[in-house]
Amino acid sequence: MEQVLTLSTLPKTWIFDLDGTLVKHNGYKSHGEDTLLEGVKEYLDKLPKEDQVIILTSRQEYYREKTLAFLESHGIRFDRILFDMPMGERILVNDRKPSGLDMAVALNLDRDHFSLPEIIREK
Repeated sequence: MEQVLTLSTLPKTWIFDLDGTLVKHNGYKSHGEDTLLEGVKEYLDKLPKEDQVIILTSRQEYYREKTLAFLESHGIRFDRILFDMPMGERILVNDRKPSGLDMAVALNLDRDHFSLPEIIREK
C-alpha cells in the first residue's frame, strides 16, 4: 500500500540527514566515496523551488569539500548543509497554527533505503 503525505500549499523546509538517508551509510569511509541512494535525486528535483532543503550530517568538517563536490557532481539540490552534528536523535520542535495546521512532520526511513511517500499539497 503506497503512503501519501498530505501537506499544505505553503513553502516548506525539508531537513534531511545525509548518511543512510540520501547516500549509503558511511560509504565515503568504507568504499572511499559516496553512493547516492536510488530515488534521491528524482525526489529532490520534484520539490518546489520555493522550498528550502537543509542537509544535516555527523561528518566532520574535514569532509566538507569532498562531500560538497559529490553532491554537486550528482546535481543534488540543497540550500544549506551542516557538518559536525551530534550522532543522536534529531528533534524537530515547531508550533501549530491557530487553524490547526501542525508545522512539524517527522519521517524515519530504514537505513540505506530512500522511500518517501507521495506528496499531496491540499491543506
